[in-house]
Amino acid sequence: MKKKTLVIGVIGADVHAVGNKILYHAFRGAGFDVVNLGVMVSQEEYISAAIETGADAIVVSSLYGHGEIDCRGLREKCDEAGLKGVLLYVGGNIVVGKQPFEEVEKRFKDMGFDKVFGPGTAPEVTIEELKKDLFSLKEA
Repeated sequence: MKKKTLVIGVIGADVHAVGNKILYHAFRGAGFDVVNLGVMVSQEEYISAAIETGADAIVVSSLYGHGEIDCRGLREKCDEAGLKGVLLYVGGNIVVGKQPFEEVEKRFKDMGFDKVFGPGTAPEVTIEELKKDLFSLKEA
């Protein structure tokens, strides 16, 4: 079975690097090929890297609260670039202020994200979901 490739990074003007490094090591440790774009990543950079590497998933992080603005239109741009069906995950502190997670999750799913993770989600949770989505769906 071919290793699955993830493109990860921190979107927008966000410079929070610690969580990104933790995810990078956790995902690699779980057996994924990981392309880490670092911080302050544009939608176009995610898409270019996903095309270049044949990525199976794009994992977007945001901690500064503006993820909702930064992520708008990403699914459509992926589709236009030939990445229809690429798995899109988002997580972190992705909205401004305290908002009910169910509402935040619905908004991001309406934007085309497959999975939405709130602040403080353990990497193991994301890894389990990635394994379920990437191995059960695609290998079946």
